[in-house]
Amino acid sequence: MSGVPPTISTHVLDTEAGEPAPGIPVRLTRLVDDGAEVETGSATTDADGRVRQLLAGELTAGEYRLRFDLRSHPGGFFRIIALDIHVRDASRSYHVPLLLSPFAITTYRGS
Repeated sequence: MSGVPPTISTHVLDTEAGEPAPGIPVRLTRLVDDGAEVETGSATTDADGRVRQLLAGELTAGEYRLRFDLRSHPGGFFRIIALDIHVRDASRSYHVPLLLSPFAITTYRGS
């Protein structure tokens, strides 16, 4: 084991340009039982389009929401993308890439 605590990370790629998408604000919230969102981290994608450590505290099992603010990304149709994910095993990290094009998005659970 590397000693790095489990986290949630992301990678945003602009598939039209064939390049990473730097400067995208990403916010992570934990969804609690009453439906409220509790902020658990935020960052902006780096020059490689990555946020390697989005979680500010300890990863726990439960529901999370990743919110990508694409309003500053030029030419796109999508403005804000919100992805709800379920963390079952809090002993491992979760990587959630986002692939952008002007009129389509794709995401998946990465490794």
